[in-house]
Amino acid sequence: MVELALLTPVLLIVVLLVVQSVVWFHGRQVADAAAREGARVARAAGARGSGWQRAAEARSLEVVRAIGPLLLAGARARAWERGGERGVEVAGGGVSVIPLLPRAAFTITSRFGGPVECFRPDDGSDGCG
Repeated sequence: MVELALLTPVLLIVVLLVVQSVVWFHGRQVADAAAREGARVARAAGARGSGWQRAAEARSLEVVRAIGPLLLAGARARAWERGGERGVEVAGGGVSVIPLLPRAAFTITSRFGGPVECFRPDDGSDGCG
């Protein structure tokens, strides 16, 4: 019986660590999906598009609210542009299932982006200007 009393806390900690890693992984999937959707909006706006930042960030936060608002607490989205690429970075606090661990220790961040989509005419000119 003494062995059981000694092993039970260790077993409980192992189980909580497994659950914590699963919750973190799921929160990461939510952040990935939100960043991917925001990046689609940012890239599809075209090279001369205006207001794409606000639209991309709003779409990212909309996806977080739809999929898992409790898994990514205080989610924030930031649109970025570098050269001919655009994207979105989504970050938020992860859920802590292990007692006595601060929530701030689990920050989940995801960043997606790619080249700006634009029409290129068949005459060889660059239509993305």
